[in-house]
Amino acid sequence: MRLVSLCPSNTEIAIALGCTDQLVGVDDWSDSEEVAGRPRVGSDLAADMDRIAALQPDLVLASLSVPGMERNVAALRERGLPYIVLDPETLEGTLESIRLAGDAIGVPERAERVIGELRERIEAAVGRAVSGSPSLYWEWWPKPLITPGRDSWITEMSRLAGGRNAFEDLEARSRPVTDADVLGREPDFVLLCWCGTLQRVQRVDAVAKRPGWAELGAVRAGRVFTLPERLFGRPGPLLVDGLELLVDLLTGAQIPQSTGPTSR
Repeated sequence: MRLVSLCPSNTEIAIALGCTDQLVGVDDWSDSEEVAGRPRVGSDLAADMDRIAALQPDLVLASLSVPGMERNVAALRERGLPYIVLDPETLEGTLESIRLAGDAIGVPERAERVIGELRERIEAAVGRAVSGSPSLYWEWWPKPLITPGRDSWITEMSRLAGGRNAFEDLEARSRPVTDADVLGREPDFVLLCWCGTLQRVQRVDAVAKRPGWAELGAVRAGRVFTLPERLFGRPGPLLVDGLELLVDLLTGAQIPQSTGPTSR
């Protein structure tokens, strides 16, 4: 089966399912070594339908995980290209997306094996979770400040790691907030996980220079960290790597040393 993936998380799902050789095209942001050199079909927010059609896919793996991706789905429908949409909001939903992809590609047994292995790792991570439910402020974007809300897998991952998303009450996947909003919630940790190329300029020391942030307990205690967006912002198998890293961070077992690859 000839597959085209329109976002990194879908590419990583196909790789996990053992279908790398079937990927004949991927989006510009897919950075896995396994697809280096594969034909690119444009941004995950504006895929090139002519390039996709030229690849003669049997199935396009589309997504709605980022606002704006609905344009791709509409264009696929208009062109009559075969596609499925993977759109999980939770870690559990991500596992279901792997199952959906496995069924659509024709490798359901592989999908169940992958899901089983990921569940074992999730259970092991939960077994090491921190106690005390520290409050976590997650930052997707710095200007304006954008944070994940209730309808994000980040909220579930925070709980599984023993923490709590400071903005878990926001009825949205993500939403802009103000400095005052963050300061008023007094998070125990500040976790910078900026999207895209902004990861290159994530700086822990810059957080204290924001108005009022120097007095935040997390800043005074040195609990401001940069995290790789590829492990937290992509609803695919790498979220489990992210959960393991989060548990290590909250328990003090490991402190992140870099922000990782700079892509979606």
